[in-house]
Amino acid sequence: MKQLQHHKEHIMNTIDRDVVIIGAGASGLTAAHELRKTGLSVAVLEARDRVGGRLWTETIDGAMLELGGQWVSPDQDGLISMLDELGLQTYSRYRDGESIYINADGKKTRYTGDIFPVAPSTASVMEDLISQLDALSAQVGAEEPWKHPSAAELDRLSFKSWLEQRTDDQEARDNIAMFVAGAMLTKPAHAFSLLQAVLMSASAGCFSNLVDEDFILDKRVVGGLQQVPLQLAEQLGEDVQLSAPVRTLTWDDDGVTAVADDVTVRAKYAVMAVPPNLIPRVNFDPPLPRRQQQMHQHLSLGLVIKVHAVYPTPFWRDDGLSGTCFSPYQVVHEAYDNTNHGDSRGTLVGFVSDETADGVFALPAEDRKRKILQSLAAYYGDEALTPEVYYESDWGTEEWTRGAYAASFDLGGLSRYGDSLREPVGRIHFSCSDIAGAGFQHVDGAIRMGRRTAQAITTGEAPA
Repeated sequence: MKQLQHHKEHIMNTIDRDVVIIGAGASGLTAAHELRKTGLSVAVLEARDRVGGRLWTETIDGAMLELGGQWVSPDQDGLISMLDELGLQTYSRYRDGESIYINADGKKTRYTGDIFPVAPSTASVMEDLISQLDALSAQVGAEEPWKHPSAAELDRLSFKSWLEQRTDDQEARDNIAMFVAGAMLTKPAHAFSLLQAVLMSASAGCFSNLVDEDFILDKRVVGGLQQVPLQLAEQLGEDVQLSAPVRTLTWDDDGVTAVADDVTVRAKYAVMAVPPNLIPRVNFDPPLPRRQQQMHQHLSLGLVIKVHAVYPTPFWRDDGLSGTCFSPYQVVHEAYDNTNHGDSRGTLVGFVSDETADGVFALPAEDRKRKILQSLAAYYGDEALTPEVYYESDWGTEEWTRGAYAASFDLGGLSRYGDSLREPVGRIHFSCSDIAGAGFQHVDGAIRMGRRTAQAITTGEAPA
């Protein structure tokens, strides 16, 4: 009898739409937004009890914190046009004053400019490596790096090995590796290829842009970046359903059926707008083709802790500091002034990445907090040891994310599978920042992919 009753409820909750979108992050909601503009009906099914995916603005202990993505770069046309469309305002990240660099010996140096205060010979090597990576990024490009004649060769070589081939200056290698490994892909430099590193830099325009924090971390959104998905979801209204993880997706030449916990959606098309590592969480009937099954096993998310520390005032400014700090030798490899617009309090944000994150996660919570704050104090002084609010964004424990910032391939994966990343399977399309070219791993890429996917569905063409 219970089974019969459940079956009846299941039938009652079946709805019909032109497109079902799985995932209410920036990419899925952008796709839904664009599809609705063309007159198509949509349903967005989200596993979480909130929208936004890896964008999440939350008030914790009275402080507004951006737990996920937050920055806007001047080249991010997709994101900037969406902010304009939604009427959202931006403000510049605080950057007045001197930055701080700590070397392998623990020596702290204040500096200005783009290049760290290292020995002239090391600075020269770093500039040469940056020039080489800029040239490679221009040759390979962001959209289809697997098509480069040397793609397979570049994909067999780890980024760490490439740096070792180029120079024996350890400090230069450590710093250049940090810009891609700790700061972006959040994996050790031996775990991803030179081709993957070049894609990361090409997606931001060039490697020089990754090095320039005033470019890559230029502006923030007043009130938080999660307002983008929140406003898009508000416009979609009841077409967005939360706490609705899709368990099964059946598909054939005529359409798709997405079965979630409390609703079933029959549609002409489906959009998988989730990170690649979550695609196998859905039971596909029939199964996805061999190539997709294999590809998803070669894509994985990195790991980073985003640390938030809020103080009564931005005390570092009184000391003439911008709040910008770097060191590949510290637990917190980079940190910034993250004070909110119009807030009298001061907020610092720091990042603990890949194997270093493994190490601090092995500690009890209080010991981890102490070790991270001691690292902040190495940059800013003892005042950093006693924040009013302290919070660690740990996306690795999020059931519907499982890492941060985004997915990247293992060695050899990008050249082998890249041409299938954005390829639809029948009436199933794929859309997320993890598979973007320009804007790869950023909300800009999520929005670009959402628009591309919507256009592909409305025109009947596969996204390029």
